[in-house]
Amino acid sequence: MIVVENLYFTYGSQGDYVLKDINLEIGEGELLAIMGDNGAGKTTLVKHFNGLLKPTLGHVYVDDIDTRDVPVSELSRKVGMIFQYPEKMFFSERVWDEVAFALRNFGYDESSISRLVQKILNIFWLWKYRDSSPFILSGGEQRRLAIASVLVWNPKYIVMDEPTAGQDAVQREILLQIINMMVSQGKTVILVTHDVEFVAEIRPRVILMSNGEVMYDGEATRLFRNPDILENAGLTQPILFKLESRLRNLGLIEEGFNTIDEAAKKIVSLLGGKHL
Repeated sequence: MIVVENLYFTYGSQGDYVLKDINLEIGEGELLAIMGDNGAGKTTLVKHFNGLLKPTLGHVYVDDIDTRDVPVSELSRKVGMIFQYPEKMFFSERVWDEVAFALRNFGYDESSISRLVQKILNIFWLWKYRDSSPFILSGGEQRRLAIASVLVWNPKYIVMDEPTAGQDAVQREILLQIINMMVSQGKTVILVTHDVEFVAEIRPRVILMSNGEVMYDGEATRLFRNPDILENAGLTQPILFKLESRLRNLGLIEEGFNTIDEAAKKIVSLLGGKHL
């Protein structure tokens, strides 16, 4: 479990607090989205989870370990970070070496490294690029490589910063499959995002932030049915929930719907069973 207690953080000794009195518990095997507008403090918060940043006040614990007391290298074995721009994570000339790098740093023997790298490259459909440069891959392939290079050492917690940025519909669907796979394996997956449509699709627990504070902590569905809270955090209501609201206001439905398929069936029903 990741526990955040009374966390305050400032980048300068005399500066304003970027994070203010954050209190959270993130359980094992949980799917969580940390949302908010640019500058809300989302990325600053998750950098505390693996010790890249240390609290100015308060504490962050990862499996009862105070992040102040251990180096980033130790916390990184538990908390894997995948940043918004995957190409900035790469520095090896080959895809194989990029994935193998962390394993070598962690002291794995070459036989284990070979087995694990081959396995993860196959899982992420990257085996054919094993001898290619990471920098010639497409955006979606680079995203998968970044995830593979973290998952290969099997961290317990996975943090993904703006994972849908620059991804087309096909890559978003692949990303969704990867997230579902990680959750099914019992990993805690933490998404930092302002992509309301993607979050509406996966329905995680949501932490909504604004100006370094937590405004909301709860179900995505309940949040997306409250446009005022979203607007105050600089976000818009997902299309599915806008449609639901319009139909309610017109008196055409009494109960909401949870998926696009449910919405489509409801609209067909309102049309008397006739297709458009």
